[in-house]
Amino acid sequence: MAIQTCPKCGTKNRVDEFLAGLHKAVCGNCGANLTAAAEAKPHVVTDATFAEEVVAASSLLPVLVDAWAEWCGPCRMIAPVLDQLAAESNGRYQIAKLNVDENPRTSQQFGIRSIPTMLIFKNGKLVDQLVGALPKQVIAARIAAQL
Repeated sequence: MAIQTCPKCGTKNRVDEFLAGLHKAVCGNCGANLTAAAEAKPHVVTDATFAEEVVAASSLLPVLVDAWAEWCGPCRMIAPVLDQLAAESNGRYQIAKLNVDENPRTSQQFGIRSIPTMLIFKNGKLVDQLVGALPKQVIAARIAAQL
């Protein structure tokens, strides 16, 4: 059983993954489709894809980039929060993940010296930066400020 937060009303729903694969999962409170929300996940970007998948894409929607590393404890702490935010995005913004160990060029370009660092891009430009393992409400508010 997985817990999925409804993107429409915020109700937490228990969803059986097997049955959700066979049938459309809906919120028990408002009836909104939970399957589409579950499919929204952060996508991985690299040095090679950063310009297209983040900078260019941010002309349509704000993009939050999570700069992280496998060995970073605080990065692992906020990963579920970013998964939740991606699932709750309803197509209003995107979330991407950039492994700083594997992509040093982009990390250096944006001066990432501490992780986790989250960069928010809008209209092709860096508009905000968050450093550290911040609470979900803080991250959500900073993204909402760019909508």
